[in-house]
Amino acid sequence: MTNKTAFITGASRGIGRACALALAEARARVVVAARAVDKLEELAASMRANGHEVYVAELDVSSPDSIKAAFTKATSEFGRIDILVNNAGITRDGLALRMKKDDWDAVLNTNLGGAFFSIQQVLQGMLRAHWGRIINIASVVGEMGNPGQANYAAAKAGLIGLTKSLALELSSRNVTVNAVAPGFVETDMTAGLSQELKDNMLAHIPLRRFGKAEDVAAAVRFLASDEASYITGHVLDVNGGLYM
Repeated sequence: MTNKTAFITGASRGIGRACALALAEARARVVVAARAVDKLEELAASMRANGHEVYVAELDVSSPDSIKAAFTKATSEFGRIDILVNNAGITRDGLALRMKKDDWDAVLNTNLGGAFFSIQQVLQGMLRAHWGRIINIASVVGEMGNPGQANYAAAKAGLIGLTKSLALELSSRNVTVNAVAPGFVETDMTAGLSQELKDNMLAHIPLRRFGKAEDVAAAVRFLASDEASYITGHVLDVNGGLYM
């Protein structure tokens, strides 16, 4: 990935952070983007100490204006974005009967709308170059559903549909579009779950362990590589066998 530039949303922690490290180790220049600029600066400092090229971009994917500003600044620093990893996401869980419109809108706008508008920012450069990698971080929940997460599941299922549609649109220009669907991964987002829920989930995972952010990052790194040039419109499950 030498001389390639990767832009990772939600890069301040968890899966996004792991993706930034994995792509940098693969010799890509990396743009780390999120709302938590202080955490991004800490990450960037440690990466630069290891010889990596890193640019920090403040980004709120729920805001189209913020998305446009972040990508404009990143391209002025590094030029064309070759690899886009749409990782940023939020949860606003609740039973459908009681789910507020604000919670529905926030999750759909951030997890699905944010990904789409980010993709729009990189398309022109990728199409002109006849090369690009778009990787959307979906979820096993978008494939199998989950009680209390109608908004999150709908957004992630929508992300899978978006992946397949864009793969068809962009394939003639050598731009691949794929999704990675993690299962239960140990991150800050899942740390707050009760032990009872964790034990129940573990019992349904054939590999009998929870995933790590690095497991997902390895899949992202592969899909971003030249080795994956004949893969597009695919959903790569990284879930320990939870959903097949």
